[in-house]
Amino acid sequence: MPTLIQRATRLGALSALTALSTACGGGDDPLPQLAAATPASLVGACDQLSTALAGLPNTQISAAETVAAGTVQQGGQPIAEHCRVTGKMHERVSAVDGNTYAIGFEMRLPKAWNGRFLHQGNGGIDGAVLPALGALGGGPLTGALHQGFAVLSSDAGHSGSAPTFGIDPQARLDYGYQAVAKLTPMAKDAIKRAYGKGPDRSYFAGCSNGGRHALVAAARYHADYDGILAGAPGYNLPKAATANLAAARLYQTVATTTVTNQIDLATAVTDTERQLLASRVLAKCDGLDGVADGLVQDVTACQASFKLAEDVPTCNGPRDGSCLSSAQKSVLAQVFSGPTTSQGERIYASFPYDAGFGAGKAGVASGGSPVGSGIAFWEYFAAINLDAGATGLIFGAPPQDLATFNPLSFALTTNIDALNASMYATSGIYSESAMSFMTPPKPTQLQGLRERGGKIMVYHGVSDSIFSVDDSEAWFKGVSRDTGEDFARFYRVPGMGHCSGGPATDQFDLLTPLVNWVENGQAPADIVASARGAGNPGGTNADLPSGWAADRTRPLCAYPKVARYKGTGSVELASNFSCQ
Repeated sequence: MPTLIQRATRLGALSALTALSTACGGGDDPLPQLAAATPASLVGACDQLSTALAGLPNTQISAAETVAAGTVQQGGQPIAEHCRVTGKMHERVSAVDGNTYAIGFEMRLPKAWNGRFLHQGNGGIDGAVLPALGALGGGPLTGALHQGFAVLSSDAGHSGSAPTFGIDPQARLDYGYQAVAKLTPMAKDAIKRAYGKGPDRSYFAGCSNGGRHALVAAARYHADYDGILAGAPGYNLPKAATANLAAARLYQTVATTTVTNQIDLATAVTDTERQLLASRVLAKCDGLDGVADGLVQDVTACQASFKLAEDVPTCNGPRDGSCLSSAQKSVLAQVFSGPTTSQGERIYASFPYDAGFGAGKAGVASGGSPVGSGIAFWEYFAAINLDAGATGLIFGAPPQDLATFNPLSFALTTNIDALNASMYATSGIYSESAMSFMTPPKPTQLQGLRERGGKIMVYHGVSDSIFSVDDSEAWFKGVSRDTGEDFARFYRVPGMGHCSGGPATDQFDLLTPLVNWVENGQAPADIVASARGAGNPGGTNADLPSGWAADRTRPLCAYPKVARYKGTGSVELASNFSCQ
């Protein structure tokens, strides 16, 4: 029988473990409830803002102009009158490459303001100041500006879409995370000068690289933001780009022509062959949610049920689109499970089998630009034309020699093990590795955001072929383990590609439920999403199957729940499905 001392020791250990569990996993402690934002109006006219904003630290205001109501539309709806302010911060001449750099930005400030600020994260490698509309989900019917937010957009510290800015170490850091740190206080100060008060509530939203920016903000700048909305967050972007190059090497081995461009690479698995694979995934998995409707809702069950080797016919003769060769199957199995180094170490993440693998077409327009943005774009075009430059000039330490850099040769011949090591390396003036400046530190430990009452919502297309939904799922499980899930939600979007498109209901508004959660304590559950068929004011989704209703709806279920058919009623209506 334990002594009193032994009992006390055990109780003390138990208490310590409980305290540690609470600190790491969130525990049962109540979260702070943040107050709702209150509206305000501009203090003066738009043309007076240049004077009002003069003297903002390290900032030059280029123009302040009125944008009349209806001049800008979103989803067929006119956006109310607002002020558009443009400028730049921290202009400098690089001592490394001699180029001029600055953080370009625009702010759109509604005349009738709802008291909220939204920092819009943009995609790709930035380099352009996109309109500060705060667009949301697929072909949006609404956006943050339309809802009355003051919205900021930037180029993240460099101008142009070329990856050559990676030669400058500071431009790398600004792109990765430091531009946000510089822009945030400036934007809040500008809002205070424009409206006579600062924002009551601040939000950060974006998809793709914008989703990466959002997760970085959640980790690094949680004191500045109350709500985070991240779509398809490429928070492991250097890993994803390197893995895509490794996948291109695999595709190259089964291409039917010598690879000199993305069209040649696309002969590895043609549009017809991709559609064959997608149809076989549907045949095996479509009914797992209770009805065959062209959507794989039970993503997890599908991965266990679908077998590439068995469920897709193997060619016994020439490839004719009705089968896949054994070599093609071997390549696809490696791509979906996640390319590895020569030592068998997975570079990035696995990808789930889904119906959207057949979306999009391989091709280029007359001007040489890629056709579409589906699988063929990301796995064939992007690998050669985008990921090569990013891995060679932005994510490597040191970067490749710009004078001799050849994207095609780099994409298809550079040693993958060396690329994988380079994104973790530092070298001379490149004192932060790509995995340091591009990714959120301790991405699953978000106690700072949670403990101040902040909330985070993440969504991701299951058929995204550049940033994997499996990576976001792993992130969410890690957040649940390390911080708790009472402040976080994760939504998988079946069939959807990268940020939009695919055979999916890809039109939805997650910002409104995020605001209700942050400011009113109304935790979100399932969200209704719509298809974008002919006549949709937010734009038509070219990947929508012809047999679907143009306005099909589905519930987006908070992970791990799955939308299942109730057994009766039209399969076109979300009301006939429930999240289980």
